[in-house]
Amino acid sequence: MGDKAGTRVFKKSSPNCKLTVYLGKRDFVDHLDHVDPVDGVLLVDPEYLKDRKVFVTLTCAFRYGREDLDVLGLSFRKDLYISTFQAFPPLPEEHKPLSRLQERLLKKLGQHAHPFNFTIPQNLPCSVTLQPGPEDTGKACGVDFEIRAFCAKSVDEKIHKRNSVRLVIRKVQYAPEKPGPQPMVETTRSFLMSDRSLHLEASLDKELYYHGEPISVNVHVTNNSTKTVKRIKISVRQYADICLFSTAQYKCPVAQVEADDQVSSSSTFCKVYTLTPTLSNNREKRGLALDGKLKHEDTNLASSTIVKDASNKEVLGILVSYRVKVKLVVSRGGDVAVELPFVLMHPKPSEQPSSRPQSTVPETDAPVDTNLIEFETNNFSQDDDFVFEDFARLRLKGMKDDKDEDDHFC
Repeated sequence: MGDKAGTRVFKKSSPNCKLTVYLGKRDFVDHLDHVDPVDGVLLVDPEYLKDRKVFVTLTCAFRYGREDLDVLGLSFRKDLYISTFQAFPPLPEEHKPLSRLQERLLKKLGQHAHPFNFTIPQNLPCSVTLQPGPEDTGKACGVDFEIRAFCAKSVDEKIHKRNSVRLVIRKVQYAPEKPGPQPMVETTRSFLMSDRSLHLEASLDKELYYHGEPISVNVHVTNNSTKTVKRIKISVRQYADICLFSTAQYKCPVAQVEADDQVSSSSTFCKVYTLTPTLSNNREKRGLALDGKLKHEDTNLASSTIVKDASNKEVLGILVSYRVKVKLVVSRGGDVAVELPFVLMHPKPSEQPSSRPQSTVPETDAPVDTNLIEFETNNFSQDDDFVFEDFARLRLKGMKDDKDEDDHFC
Protein backbone atom coordinates (compact mmCIF):
# COMPACT_ATOMS: atom_id res chain seq x y z
CA MET A 1 0.00 0.00 0.00
CA GLY A 2 2.92 2.31 0.65
CA ASP A 3 3.81 2.13 -3.04
CA LYS A 4 0.37 3.12 -4.23
CA ALA A 5 0.23 6.14 -6.54
CA GLY A 6 -2.70 8.49 -6.91
CA THR A 7 -3.99 11.25 -9.13
CA ARG A 8 -2.97 14.61 -7.70
CA VAL A 9 -5.91 16.89 -6.95
CA PHE A 10 -5.69 20.38 -5.48
CA LYS A 11 -8.35 21.17 -2.91
CA LYS A 12 -9.36 24.26 -0.96
CA SER A 13 -12.33 24.91 1.32
CA SER A 14 -13.99 28.14 2.37
CA PRO A 15 -13.22 29.35 5.91
CA ASN A 16 -16.70 28.27 7.00
CA CYS A 17 -16.02 24.80 5.50
CA LYS A 18 -19.28 24.82 3.50
CA LEU A 19 -17.69 24.99 0.02
CA THR A 20 -14.74 23.06 -1.39
CA VAL A 21 -13.14 23.45 -4.82
CA TYR A 22 -11.19 20.63 -6.51
CA LEU A 23 -8.79 21.25 -9.41
CA GLY A 24 -6.56 18.80 -11.24
CA LYS A 25 -3.81 21.40 -11.82
CA ARG A 26 -2.94 25.01 -11.19
CA ASP A 27 -0.90 25.81 -14.33
CA PHE A 28 -2.85 26.14 -17.59
CA VAL A 29 -0.78 26.18 -20.76
CA ASP A 30 -1.25 28.57 -23.66
CA HIS A 31 -0.54 26.48 -26.77
CA LEU A 32 -1.05 29.52 -29.08
CA ASP A 33 -3.92 27.83 -30.89
CA HIS A 34 -5.77 27.08 -27.63
CA VAL A 35 -5.44 27.30 -23.84
CA ASP A 36 -5.94 24.36 -21.50
CA PRO A 37 -9.53 24.37 -20.22
CA VAL A 38 -10.10 25.19 -16.56
CA ASP A 39 -12.29 22.35 -15.36
CA GLY A 40 -12.95 21.42 -11.77
CA VAL A 41 -15.56 20.29 -9.28
CA LEU A 42 -17.27 22.19 -6.47
CA LEU A 43 -18.65 20.41 -3.39
CA VAL A 44 -21.32 22.28 -1.40
CA ASP A 45 -23.08 21.57 1.91
CA PRO A 46 -26.80 21.21 1.00
CA GLU A 47 -27.96 22.54 4.38
CA TYR A 48 -25.91 25.68 3.80
CA LEU A 49 -27.04 26.05 0.18
CA LYS A 50 -30.80 26.08 0.90
CA ASP A 51 -32.56 28.04 -1.90
CA ARG A 52 -29.42 29.74 -3.21
CA LYS A 53 -27.38 29.11 -6.30
CA VAL A 54 -23.72 28.13 -6.67
CA PHE A 55 -21.50 30.36 -8.81
CA VAL A 56 -17.87 30.14 -9.90
CA THR A 57 -16.05 33.11 -11.44
CA LEU A 58 -12.76 33.27 -13.32
CA THR A 59 -11.07 36.67 -13.24
CA CYS A 60 -7.93 37.92 -15.00
CA ALA A 61 -6.81 41.16 -13.37
CA PHE A 62 -3.97 43.63 -13.86
CA ARG A 63 -2.92 45.12 -10.53
CA TYR A 64 -0.82 48.20 -11.27
CA GLY A 65 -0.59 49.75 -7.79
CA ARG A 66 -0.36 48.65 -4.20
CA GLU A 67 -3.64 48.19 -2.38
CA ASP A 68 -2.54 50.48 0.45
CA LEU A 69 -2.37 53.32 -2.08
CA ASP A 70 -6.04 53.07 -2.97
CA VAL A 71 -7.62 56.42 -2.11
CA LEU A 72 -10.88 58.23 -2.80
CA GLY A 73 -12.47 55.02 -3.96
CA LEU A 74 -9.97 54.63 -6.79
CA SER A 75 -8.62 51.15 -7.35
CA PHE A 76 -5.22 50.42 -8.86
CA ARG A 77 -6.60 47.30 -10.48
CA LYS A 78 -8.21 46.60 -13.83
CA ASP A 79 -10.18 43.45 -14.53
CA LEU A 80 -9.13 42.31 -18.01
CA TYR A 81 -11.59 39.41 -18.10
CA ILE A 82 -14.42 38.09 -15.93
CA SER A 83 -16.45 34.95 -16.64
CA THR A 84 -19.13 33.48 -14.39
CA PHE A 85 -20.33 29.88 -14.41
CA GLN A 86 -23.51 28.78 -12.60
CA ALA A 87 -22.58 25.37 -11.21
CA PHE A 88 -25.95 24.76 -9.51
CA PRO A 89 -28.64 24.58 -10.60
CA PRO A 90 -26.93 23.83 -13.94
CA LEU A 91 -27.94 25.87 -16.97
CA PRO A 92 -28.52 23.86 -20.19
CA GLU A 93 -26.63 26.39 -22.31
CA GLU A 94 -23.54 26.05 -20.09
CA HIS A 95 -23.41 22.26 -20.28
CA LYS A 96 -20.09 20.94 -21.53
CA PRO A 97 -18.69 17.42 -21.76
CA LEU A 98 -17.03 16.30 -18.54
CA SER A 99 -13.33 15.59 -18.40
CA ARG A 100 -12.17 12.21 -17.12
CA LEU A 101 -11.06 13.80 -13.82
CA GLN A 102 -14.45 15.49 -13.35
CA GLU A 103 -16.26 12.20 -13.93
CA ARG A 104 -14.14 10.44 -11.31
CA LEU A 105 -14.47 13.27 -8.78
CA LEU A 106 -18.24 13.47 -9.21
CA LYS A 107 -18.48 9.73 -8.69
CA LYS A 108 -16.40 9.90 -5.52
CA LEU A 109 -17.89 13.08 -4.00
CA GLY A 110 -21.54 12.28 -4.60
CA GLN A 111 -24.69 14.18 -5.56
CA HIS A 112 -23.73 17.45 -3.89
CA ALA A 113 -20.69 17.91 -6.17
CA HIS A 114 -21.05 20.03 -9.29
CA PRO A 115 -18.68 20.51 -12.25
CA PHE A 116 -17.56 23.85 -13.70
CA ASN A 117 -15.71 24.73 -16.89
CA PHE A 118 -13.95 27.82 -18.23
CA THR A 119 -12.19 28.60 -21.48
CA ILE A 120 -9.42 31.20 -21.17
CA PRO A 121 -9.45 33.53 -24.22
CA GLN A 122 -6.39 33.57 -26.45
CA ASN A 123 -5.74 37.30 -26.13
CA LEU A 124 -5.28 37.29 -22.35
CA PRO A 125 -1.70 37.72 -21.07
CA CYS A 126 0.27 35.14 -19.16
CA SER A 127 0.70 35.38 -15.40
CA VAL A 128 3.43 37.95 -14.64
CA THR A 129 4.47 39.50 -11.33
CA LEU A 130 6.42 42.75 -10.99
CA GLN A 131 9.10 42.43 -8.32
CA PRO A 132 8.18 44.56 -5.30
CA GLY A 133 10.60 46.76 -3.44
CA PRO A 134 11.80 45.95 0.09
CA GLU A 135 9.33 48.40 1.62
CA ASP A 136 6.30 47.30 -0.43
CA THR A 137 3.49 45.46 1.32
CA GLY A 138 0.39 43.63 0.12
CA LYS A 139 -0.06 41.89 -3.17
CA ALA A 140 2.55 42.50 -5.85
CA CYS A 141 1.66 44.32 -9.05
CA GLY A 142 1.17 42.25 -12.17
CA VAL A 143 -1.28 40.00 -13.98
CA ASP A 144 -2.95 37.12 -12.16
CA PHE A 145 -5.86 34.72 -12.62
CA GLU A 146 -8.24 33.85 -9.80
CA ILE A 147 -11.07 31.38 -9.37
CA ARG A 148 -13.75 32.26 -6.83
CA ALA A 149 -16.66 30.04 -5.77
CA PHE A 150 -19.61 31.17 -3.64
CA CYS A 151 -23.31 30.62 -2.87
CA ALA A 152 -25.75 33.46 -3.46
CA LYS A 153 -29.23 34.21 -4.76
CA SER A 154 -27.68 36.30 -7.54
CA VAL A 155 -24.20 36.75 -8.91
CA ASP A 156 -24.14 40.44 -7.89
CA GLU A 157 -24.80 39.74 -4.22
CA LYS A 158 -22.10 40.92 -1.83
CA ILE A 159 -20.21 37.88 -0.54
CA HIS A 160 -18.24 37.71 2.69
CA LYS A 161 -14.79 36.20 2.42
CA ARG A 162 -15.70 33.53 4.99
CA ASN A 163 -18.33 32.17 2.63
CA SER A 164 -16.24 31.89 -0.54
CA VAL A 165 -13.26 29.98 -1.90
CA ARG A 166 -10.54 31.88 -3.76
CA LEU A 167 -7.77 30.15 -5.70
CA VAL A 168 -5.00 31.69 -7.78
CA ILE A 169 -4.07 29.80 -10.94
CA ARG A 170 -1.53 30.59 -13.66
CA LYS A 171 -1.61 30.91 -17.42
CA VAL A 172 1.81 29.89 -18.73
CA GLN A 173 3.70 29.34 -21.97
CA TYR A 174 6.52 26.92 -22.67
CA ALA A 175 9.34 27.04 -25.15
CA PRO A 176 8.40 26.19 -28.75
CA GLU A 177 9.59 22.86 -30.08
CA LYS A 178 11.27 24.52 -33.06
CA PRO A 179 13.44 27.52 -32.15
CA GLY A 180 14.00 30.36 -34.57
CA PRO A 181 17.15 31.12 -36.58
CA GLN A 182 20.44 31.88 -34.86
CA PRO A 183 20.54 35.61 -33.98
CA MET A 184 23.24 37.50 -35.84
CA VAL A 185 23.73 41.20 -36.51
CA GLU A 186 26.44 43.42 -37.90
CA THR A 187 27.04 47.13 -38.34
CA THR A 188 29.70 49.38 -39.86
CA ARG A 189 30.56 52.77 -38.39
CA SER A 190 32.44 55.49 -40.25
CA PHE A 191 34.01 58.37 -38.38
CA LEU A 192 34.40 62.03 -39.23
CA MET A 193 37.58 62.95 -41.05
CA SER A 194 38.31 59.31 -41.78
CA ASP A 195 37.74 57.25 -44.92
CA ARG A 196 38.05 53.95 -43.06
CA SER A 197 35.46 52.27 -40.86
CA LEU A 198 34.96 50.02 -37.87
CA HIS A 199 32.97 46.82 -38.40
CA LEU A 200 31.18 45.01 -35.57
CA GLU A 201 29.60 41.58 -35.92
CA ALA A 202 27.85 39.80 -33.05
CA SER A 203 25.95 36.53 -32.80
CA LEU A 204 24.45 34.14 -30.25
CA ASP A 205 25.01 30.41 -30.35
CA LYS A 206 21.20 29.88 -30.58
CA GLU A 207 17.87 31.70 -30.39
CA LEU A 208 16.18 29.85 -27.52
CA TYR A 209 17.55 29.58 -23.99
CA TYR A 210 16.08 27.95 -20.91
CA HIS A 211 16.06 29.70 -17.54
CA GLY A 212 19.45 29.36 -15.85
CA GLU A 213 21.24 28.47 -19.08
CA PRO A 214 24.39 30.48 -19.96
CA ILE A 215 24.26 32.67 -23.07
CA SER A 216 27.32 32.72 -25.33
CA VAL A 217 27.87 35.96 -27.24
CA ASN A 218 30.38 35.87 -30.09
CA VAL A 219 31.88 39.30 -30.81
CA HIS A 220 34.02 39.99 -33.88
CA VAL A 221 35.53 43.43 -34.49
CA THR A 222 37.40 44.56 -37.58
CA ASN A 223 38.89 47.97 -36.84
CA ASN A 224 40.15 49.64 -40.01
CA SER A 225 39.63 53.10 -38.56
CA THR A 226 42.11 55.32 -36.75
CA LYS A 227 40.15 54.99 -33.52
CA THR A 228 40.75 52.60 -30.65
CA VAL A 229 38.10 50.48 -28.98
CA LYS A 230 38.77 51.00 -25.26
CA ARG A 231 36.19 48.67 -23.69
CA ILE A 232 33.48 46.20 -24.65
CA LYS A 233 30.20 46.05 -22.70
CA ILE A 234 27.83 43.11 -23.01
CA SER A 235 24.44 43.17 -21.30
CA VAL A 236 21.23 41.14 -21.27
CA ARG A 237 18.18 43.39 -21.10
CA GLN A 238 14.61 42.58 -20.20
CA TYR A 239 11.96 44.61 -22.01
CA ALA A 240 8.46 44.74 -20.52
CA ASP A 241 5.69 46.27 -22.61
CA ILE A 242 2.94 47.42 -20.26
CA CYS A 243 -0.24 47.39 -22.32
CA LEU A 244 -3.12 48.90 -20.38
CA PHE A 245 -4.56 52.37 -20.95
CA SER A 246 -1.61 53.10 -23.23
CA THR A 247 1.53 51.17 -24.10
CA ALA A 248 4.79 51.89 -22.32
CA GLN A 249 8.05 49.95 -22.45
CA TYR A 250 10.42 49.43 -19.55
CA LYS A 251 13.89 47.96 -19.85
CA CYS A 252 16.10 46.54 -17.15
CA PRO A 253 19.55 44.92 -17.36
CA VAL A 254 19.53 41.43 -15.83
CA ALA A 255 23.14 40.40 -16.62
CA GLN A 256 26.16 42.36 -17.78
CA VAL A 257 29.86 42.07 -18.42
CA GLU A 258 32.29 44.94 -18.93
CA ALA A 259 35.65 43.88 -20.31
CA ASP A 260 38.78 46.01 -20.74
CA ASP A 261 39.45 44.35 -24.08
CA GLN A 262 40.97 46.86 -26.50
CA VAL A 263 41.00 46.83 -30.27
CA SER A 264 43.65 49.12 -31.69
CA SER A 265 43.63 50.70 -35.11
CA SER A 266 44.10 48.40 -38.12
CA SER A 267 43.50 45.21 -36.14
CA THR A 268 40.87 42.54 -35.59
CA PHE A 269 39.42 41.04 -32.43
CA CYS A 270 37.28 37.98 -31.72
CA LYS A 271 36.04 36.69 -28.38
CA VAL A 272 33.12 34.78 -26.86
CA TYR A 273 31.52 36.26 -23.73
CA THR A 274 29.23 34.27 -21.44
CA LEU A 275 26.37 35.70 -19.39
CA THR A 276 23.68 33.98 -17.33
CA PRO A 277 20.58 36.04 -16.47
CA THR A 278 19.06 34.84 -13.19
CA LEU A 279 16.68 36.26 -10.63
CA SER A 280 19.10 35.53 -7.78
CA ASN A 281 21.39 38.30 -9.07
CA ASN A 282 18.53 40.80 -9.52
CA ARG A 283 16.39 40.57 -6.41
CA GLU A 284 16.91 44.21 -5.50
CA LYS A 285 15.49 45.59 -8.75
CA ARG A 286 11.97 46.83 -8.17
CA GLY A 287 9.58 46.45 -11.09
CA LEU A 288 11.49 43.60 -12.74
CA ALA A 289 9.05 41.26 -14.51
CA LEU A 290 8.90 37.75 -13.02
CA ASP A 291 6.89 34.68 -13.87
CA GLY A 292 3.65 34.68 -11.89
CA LYS A 293 4.17 32.75 -8.67
CA LEU A 294 1.99 30.85 -6.26
CA LYS A 295 2.26 31.68 -2.58
CA HIS A 296 5.28 30.30 -0.69
CA GLU A 297 7.02 29.38 -3.97
CA ASP A 298 10.00 31.11 -5.47
CA THR A 299 9.94 32.07 -9.12
CA ASN A 300 12.29 33.24 -11.88
CA LEU A 301 12.70 36.00 -14.43
CA ALA A 302 9.59 36.36 -16.56
CA SER A 303 9.56 34.10 -19.59
CA SER A 304 9.46 35.62 -23.05
CA THR A 305 5.95 36.24 -24.30
CA ILE A 306 5.03 34.53 -27.55
CA VAL A 307 2.18 36.33 -29.31
CA LYS A 308 0.37 34.45 -32.03
CA ASP A 309 -0.74 37.63 -33.80
CA ALA A 310 1.73 40.45 -33.23
CA SER A 311 -0.58 42.91 -34.99
CA ASN A 312 -3.38 42.33 -32.48
CA LYS A 313 -3.75 45.66 -30.69
CA GLU A 314 -6.26 44.30 -28.18
CA VAL A 315 -3.66 42.37 -26.20
CA LEU A 316 -3.51 43.75 -22.66
CA GLY A 317 -1.18 42.99 -19.80
CA ILE A 318 2.59 42.63 -19.72
CA LEU A 319 4.53 41.40 -22.76
CA VAL A 320 8.12 40.38 -22.01
CA SER A 321 11.07 40.09 -24.39
CA TYR A 322 14.86 39.91 -24.09
CA ARG A 323 17.84 41.25 -26.04
CA VAL A 324 21.61 41.07 -25.76
CA LYS A 325 23.29 44.42 -26.29
CA VAL A 326 26.91 44.58 -27.47
CA LYS A 327 28.50 47.99 -27.07
CA LEU A 328 31.97 49.13 -28.14
CA VAL A 329 33.33 52.17 -26.30
CA VAL A 330 35.45 54.03 -28.86
CA SER A 331 38.01 56.67 -27.95
CA ARG A 332 37.00 60.19 -29.03
CA GLY A 333 34.48 58.85 -31.49
CA GLY A 334 31.31 57.74 -29.73
CA ASP A 335 30.02 54.24 -29.18
CA VAL A 336 29.05 51.45 -31.56
CA ALA A 337 26.26 49.11 -30.46
CA VAL A 338 24.03 46.32 -31.73
CA GLU A 339 21.22 44.28 -30.18
CA LEU A 340 20.36 40.60 -30.54
CA PRO A 341 16.84 39.42 -29.62
CA PHE A 342 16.46 35.97 -28.10
CA VAL A 343 13.84 33.86 -26.30
CA LEU A 344 14.09 32.89 -22.61
CA MET A 345 11.57 30.27 -21.45
CA HIS A 346 11.03 27.01 -19.61
CA PRO A 347 11.12 23.78 -21.62
CA LYS A 348 7.83 22.03 -22.12
CA PRO A 349 7.50 19.47 -19.32
CA SER A 350 7.64 15.86 -20.34
CA GLU A 351 4.32 14.06 -20.26
CA GLN A 352 4.38 13.00 -16.66
CA PRO A 353 1.64 10.84 -15.18
CA SER A 354 -0.59 12.89 -12.92
CA SER A 355 0.23 10.77 -9.92
CA ARG A 356 2.76 10.46 -7.15
CA PRO A 357 3.46 7.98 -4.33
CA GLN A 358 1.22 8.14 -1.31
CA SER A 359 4.26 8.22 0.91
CA THR A 360 5.32 11.61 -0.45
CA VAL A 361 5.63 14.15 2.36
CA PRO A 362 6.43 17.91 2.35
CA GLU A 363 10.07 18.88 2.59
CA THR A 364 11.35 19.63 6.06
CA ASP A 365 12.90 22.96 5.13
CA ALA A 366 9.51 24.57 4.56
CA PRO A 367 8.93 28.35 4.60
CA VAL A 368 8.49 30.04 7.98
CA ASP A 369 4.75 30.58 7.51
CA THR A 370 3.99 27.06 6.37
CA ASN A 371 1.77 26.68 9.43
CA LEU A 372 -0.91 28.46 7.43
CA ILE A 373 -1.07 25.54 5.03
CA GLU A 374 -2.12 21.99 5.81
CA PHE A 375 -1.18 19.16 3.47
CA GLU A 376 -3.33 16.02 3.43
CA THR A 377 -1.94 13.40 1.09
CA ASN A 378 -3.23 10.21 2.60
CA ASN A 379 -6.94 10.87 3.15
CA PHE A 380 -8.22 8.59 0.42
CA SER A 381 -9.40 5.03 0.65
CA GLN A 382 -7.90 2.00 -1.01
CA ASP A 383 -10.66 1.82 -3.62
CA ASP A 384 -9.69 5.05 -5.40
CA ASP A 385 -6.45 6.63 -6.53
CA PHE A 386 -6.82 10.29 -5.58
CA VAL A 387 -4.19 12.20 -3.65
CA PHE A 388 -5.66 15.42 -2.29
CA GLU A 389 -3.58 18.45 -1.41
CA ASP A 390 -5.64 20.48 1.06
CA PHE A 391 -5.12 24.22 1.00
CA ALA A 392 -7.44 24.93 3.91
CA ARG A 393 -6.26 27.53 6.38
CA LEU A 394 -5.62 26.48 9.92
CA ARG A 395 -7.89 28.38 12.27
CA LEU A 396 -5.31 30.46 14.10
CA LYS A 397 -6.41 32.31 17.20
CA GLY A 398 -6.96 35.98 16.43
CA MET A 399 -6.68 35.47 12.66
CA LYS A 400 -8.94 37.82 10.74
CA ASP A 401 -11.02 36.54 7.87
CA ASP A 402 -10.00 39.53 5.79
CA LYS A 403 -6.58 37.98 5.37
CA ASP A 404 -8.08 35.13 3.40
CA GLU A 405 -7.63 37.04 0.19
CA ASP A 406 -3.88 36.63 0.47
CA ASP A 407 -4.08 32.85 0.59
CA HIS A 408 -2.96 31.44 -2.71
CA PHE A 409 -1.84 27.99 -3.62
CA CYS A 410 1.39 27.21 -1.95
